[in-house]
Amino acid sequence: MINQLPFVGVEFVDNPEPRCPCVLLLDTSGSMRGQAIAALNQGVELLAEELNADPLARERIELAVITFGDEVQVIQDFVSPAAFMPPRFEADGNTPMGRAVLAGCEVLEERKHAYQSAGVNYFRPWMFLITDGEPTDYNTDMWRKAVELTRQAEASRNFIFYGVAVNDANQSKLNELCPPHRLAQKLRGLNFGELFSWLSCSLRSVSLVNPGVTRPILPPITDWALVKA
Repeated sequence: MINQLPFVGVEFVDNPEPRCPCVLLLDTSGSMRGQAIAALNQGVELLAEELNADPLARERIELAVITFGDEVQVIQDFVSPAAFMPPRFEADGNTPMGRAVLAGCEVLEERKHAYQSAGVNYFRPWMFLITDGEPTDYNTDMWRKAVELTRQAEASRNFIFYGVAVNDANQSKLNELCPPHRLAQKLRGLNFGELFSWLSCSLRSVSLVNPGVTRPILPPITDWALVKA
């Protein structure tokens, strides 16, 4: 039930369903030019289509997009799949990954505060990072803070962090952001379609259960990840 507060966004009045927020942190640095950025664009479009085709996911899932390349940009704040318009990504610049993670933490906290203020229940948020390089802000306080925040978030069940390595991404540095039980996965080629289809299926599985009560069963990652035998 929604709390009767002086101001409650119309989105929560019209739709009091529990929410599952997912923020995509997407590497759009110069090394993603060509086939990689094209495949990323197609993958995000597929994610939007599949989520929008599911009536319950349309009510419960929320997506936000942050890119990191020439700069870190929140190019889409949290919206439902029905309102999500897939951006067209262009590749340029460096890989300020630590700064992107900090931006992701900020938008997640803001969204959680909005849920709490409106009395809307929510699932454990997801942070989903995809990169083909290594952090150009590695030897900075931003990177150290990003690592600290993701580790704390996993330990306190504040959000779930996923890392996906593309092409020649530095997987060991990416793993610094990941919990030991969920290290970064290597994308098979440029199988962004399979990756985002898996993400869509996973989020839909989460949206079917009761927040904090039942654990969802996620699909296997074998369709898109290079899983070691």
